[in-house]
Amino acid sequence: MITSSANGKVKQVMNLIKKAKARNDSGLFVAEGLRIFKEIPPELIDSVFVSESFLKEDEQRRLISGLKHEVLTDEVFSVMSDTRTPQGILALVKQNSYTPEDLIRAPGPAFLLILETIQDPGNLGTIIRAGEGAGITGVLMNSTTADIYNPKVIRSTMGSVFRVPFAYTSDLNASILQLKDRGIQLYAAHLDGRNNYEKEDYTVDTGFLIGNEANGLSEDTAKLADAYIKIPMMGRVESLNAAVAASVLMFETARQRREQSLIKK
Repeated sequence: MITSSANGKVKQVMNLIKKAKARNDSGLFVAEGLRIFKEIPPELIDSVFVSESFLKEDEQRRLISGLKHEVLTDEVFSVMSDTRTPQGILALVKQNSYTPEDLIRAPGPAFLLILETIQDPGNLGTIIRAGEGAGITGVLMNSTTADIYNPKVIRSTMGSVFRVPFAYTSDLNASILQLKDRGIQLYAAHLDGRNNYEKEDYTVDTGFLIGNEANGLSEDTAKLADAYIKIPMMGRVESLNAAVAASVLMFETARQRREQSLIKK
């Protein structure tokens, strides 16, 4: 049993929680909590840490049966944890490795989100979770978007991070041009939008450009869109949170594709 927060393994976990460089160098990240633990593909689990109290429940003991794990005192687990009310279980998980090509390999029309400098971990996690619900085929991000392996992002995805392909690119505009060369229609929500968002056809290969929470899309990136669209507002609201705007567009796409599939039947 680990009884000291000075233990090397505890320090490793804490380092992975706090530092993106440590996550990048090791190829590992931290997934904490009972629900997220149940979502981890077994082949991606590197190691498991549980508290003494966690092992008091028969169901929870069965959950880690057969898995190599470290037991920590409740106090040490609390020090190591990144949450206010630790549930007593976390895992070090191997990072997935995707390429931009992987994002368009799913059968059927491509359905992509292209994110430019989304900085809030909660927004990024929400976008990925909503994206899985809407049926996106992948997420492409520039290098200044939040680290998807940040523990706050992982928690916000509620497990979707294990199922939605994603990739970072050091040259977003070059990657966008490659998507355009593949015939993917790209849309940007913009004040100069020619049509309300629901007037466009998203049943073909489609991608949405989503910009930074405070500043939106950069001018250079916005210019690469095939069309500007607008989300009409009532009241005095001028714009939506990035995750909310992305969700509106994604679920309109999902609606159109459901209707198209019904017509084909």
